[in-house]
Amino acid sequence: MQERIFKVLEFNKVKEQLLEHVSSELGKRKAEHLMPSVDFEEVQQWQEETDEAVKVLRMKGNVPLGGIYNIRPHVKRSIIGGMLSPHELTQVASTVHASRQIKRFIEEFVDENENLPILASYVFRIIVLADLETTIKNAIDDNGEVLDSASDTLRSLRNQLRTKESRVRERLESMIRSSSAQKMLSDAIITIRNDRFVIPVKQEYKGHYGGIIHDQSSSGQTLFIEPQSIVQLNNELQGIRVKEQQEIERILIELSSKVAENGSELETIVEVLTEIDFMFAKARYSNRMKASKPKVNNEGRISLFKARHPLIPADIVVANDISLGKDFSTIVITGPNTGGKTVTLKTVGLCTLMAQAGLQIPALDGSEIAVFDAVYADIGDEQSIEQSLSTFSSHMVNIVDILKKVDFNSLVLFDELGAGTDPQEGAALAISILDYVYKRGARVIATTHYPELKAYGYNREGVINASVEFDIDTLSPTYKLLIGVPGRSNAFEISKRLGLQDDVIDTARSYISADSNQVENMIASLEESRKQAEADKEEANDFLRSAEMLHKDLQKQMIEFYEQKDALHEKAAEKAEAIIDQAKAEAEKVIRDLRKMRIEKAAEIKEHELIEAKKRLEEAAPKIKKSKKQMTSKDKHVFKPGDEVKVLSFDQKGTLIDKTSDKEWQVQIGILKMKVNEKDLEFIKSPKPVETRPMATVKGKDFHVSLELDLRGERYENALLRVEKYIDDALLAAYPRVSIIHGKGTGALRQGVQEYLRNHRSVKKIRFGEAGEGGSGVTVVEFK
Repeated sequence: MQERIFKVLEFNKVKEQLLEHVSSELGKRKAEHLMPSVDFEEVQQWQEETDEAVKVLRMKGNVPLGGIYNIRPHVKRSIIGGMLSPHELTQVASTVHASRQIKRFIEEFVDENENLPILASYVFRIIVLADLETTIKNAIDDNGEVLDSASDTLRSLRNQLRTKESRVRERLESMIRSSSAQKMLSDAIITIRNDRFVIPVKQEYKGHYGGIIHDQSSSGQTLFIEPQSIVQLNNELQGIRVKEQQEIERILIELSSKVAENGSELETIVEVLTEIDFMFAKARYSNRMKASKPKVNNEGRISLFKARHPLIPADIVVANDISLGKDFSTIVITGPNTGGKTVTLKTVGLCTLMAQAGLQIPALDGSEIAVFDAVYADIGDEQSIEQSLSTFSSHMVNIVDILKKVDFNSLVLFDELGAGTDPQEGAALAISILDYVYKRGARVIATTHYPELKAYGYNREGVINASVEFDIDTLSPTYKLLIGVPGRSNAFEISKRLGLQDDVIDTARSYISADSNQVENMIASLEESRKQAEADKEEANDFLRSAEMLHKDLQKQMIEFYEQKDALHEKAAEKAEAIIDQAKAEAEKVIRDLRKMRIEKAAEIKEHELIEAKKRLEEAAPKIKKSKKQMTSKDKHVFKPGDEVKVLSFDQKGTLIDKTSDKEWQVQIGILKMKVNEKDLEFIKSPKPVETRPMATVKGKDFHVSLELDLRGERYENALLRVEKYIDDALLAAYPRVSIIHGKGTGALRQGVQEYLRNHRSVKKIRFGEAGEGGSGVTVVEFK
């Protein structure tokens, strides 16, 4: 793609925003070289990478990516035998440590949650170099200083240094504390020049101490002298320092060789960390934009739901639904200037470039983007003073270049096509250019204020008109895109609201042809109808969402009810069986006592009488019915619509609505409608011959109480207020149990919620969710 396109569509500004979310120099370099791909499979792979990183951030909130450095130059220099500095070795150790951290983090996440094939494959390539990291950290501290513990020799030399320095200081301190020193020294201090200990002596007393002059003050009145009595000690000290430096170099060379030994593994670590840092930079940027992963196709289809321009602040940007490439391949946006037409063009172009670069797009889930071989744009004021070109000429130079290159897999964006010249000629040229690009099979969005192009959208198959809504009441655009509705002039309405006399406006209207007036009236009617249709659709969607939520929750409650019912039946059966066993045992005891009495007291009791008594006892034991009630022949009834019946499988009353087949009826149970086999129905009564009232309709969006309350992202105080209201609503709805989703996080919100629930008089008990219910991120509440 042309570099000019990135500037025109401001893709470079998107990259600048992305750079704010990288964690290392490695990720920064990767982001700086970000370019859209024209390879369909590569774009899919990039989108999957970003989506995996978004999943991790959504679950964990953050990723340990600190302490990563670009150690490639260090590794290369070590391989060719170079000695790395302590600071460079510290960066190597830090990067190795970061690789271990991210490897463990991803592996634990995969074990606990879900499969992340791309991230898992990356961290699998990381070789854990714990020994190298430990060796470097044992020798060099975080500030890049070689530690005494790096070697026994270095420890010994530094002990000697400290001893010698102590002796030199003691010798010099005795000099500066003497009575004569007060007049001969400029200041009673010990200082260092050229790595040797010296004292500041006044110029006139320089011969008193002898020794070596190392420096003098700017005025020349003070000389920094190494007294003759400590020259030998300083020489010995300097000799130890030389040996110390040699030992440090030996240690650094040894550590550098260990880095070289692990060169290929370190190169792999750098490569993997670069990719992972870049992935999570894209994910953080996606979270900032509240973006989503688009579906990707190579068939030229674009379908954006509530798409927003990523560079316009979220509090003022207007979201639009935009589709292209399915029912039509060209959109012509007409209407006055300052209406947001150019923003629409840039939104489509920028979302396309972002998606092809592996970034998620600022639109709702389910949006779809095509992978184009090229994106062309002619947008903005292209006047070139340097080339002595007018605005029209500059546009035409650009358009000529586009027409030479455009093909079936191109996206073309024209802003104010044909502007800058005679209106009639400009409109004719615009139509011709659109025809040419359309025949080449490209996807096109063009903006224009020429009324002639409104008819173009109606007369060409595969072309549709669009406009940006304008609010006459506020005299300002709403920036809402209306596909299928051409733009209309609002000059007369605006002028009237601004106070222009009616007779002037009427005179102006008389100059407009009847055809033009009819078109404008038709457009106005279309806009009014569209607004009403959108309002009706939104209201219908609200009812549908509420009904679906209620249906889902009722189904869940019914399942829980019958599970509880079955459990109670089973418990009752077990209790009955225990009673029977107890009765049988008592009977056996009675028989034994009777036999004993017969033997001991010679009672006249026959054996067969005892057996008969035992049989009677067994027959007296209660029987447990375990089968459902079956309808007998006398229960049979000819069902008809309106009958009140009992659905045996659900043990619920309902009303017959209609017979759907020979053996099935549609039954209304509360607000639920379901098909039920006739064998599962029990007749209760027929409807009374009176006028039936329609079922009550519940209106509004807020009548439904969900079985779950989601508190994630709430502030602590607001969350507790929501919990209090929700528990009251759930109790009024007679729910046996509900779930409160508070997430894991720091645990403060979870602790506060559970403390409130423990003190609530209607709460029977609380527990964490099971593995399938959300674990410790969810608290399940059971009511009394």
